[in-house]
Amino acid sequence: MIATARRWLKYPLLFLLLGFPYAGVLVYADESAPSSQVTISQVRVGLSDHGPVVLLSADGKTIPVFVDHTVAASIQAALTGEKLPRPLSHDLMHTILESLGGRVVRTVITLKAGTYYGSLTVAFQGQEKVFDSRSSDSIALAIHFHAPIVVGRDMLDAVGRSSFDPKPETL
Repeated sequence: MIATARRWLKYPLLFLLLGFPYAGVLVYADESAPSSQVTISQVRVGLSDHGPVVLLSADGKTIPVFVDHTVAASIQAALTGEKLPRPLSHDLMHTILESLGGRVVRTVITLKAGTYYGSLTVAFQGQEKVFDSRSSDSIALAIHFHAPIVVGRDMLDAVGRSSFDPKPETL
């Protein structure tokens, strides 16, 4: 119980340490409420003092999404077109979907109670289905399929930073 509480407490502290705006609840992205949406124009992967980070940029602001090393490597490889020696989970899912005639058409990233969520839209046999996912998995698959990554304007305004430069180290 204490370990769980510590795990949840470190994320608000992380936002404060990095200088990101944080106000208790952060942003509640209510999917039933209409919000103008912004398509992410640039995705980068870097290392921060707190580990790998995916940087989603649009309209001069950047949203940091902290990920594990495996997801960071998968996203970086998809961005650069690099083939890894063995397929990672995102590579496998990409291959499976493509071989069955499916494709990712977009992902929407939201923020609820300090946690990023992904809604991955997949087209298959003339239908679209939306899947709940971790934001990092949703981002990785969208990049593999060259699909748009979308965020709410309210989220971009609330947690996006004008400048965020992780260390320019490779993963």
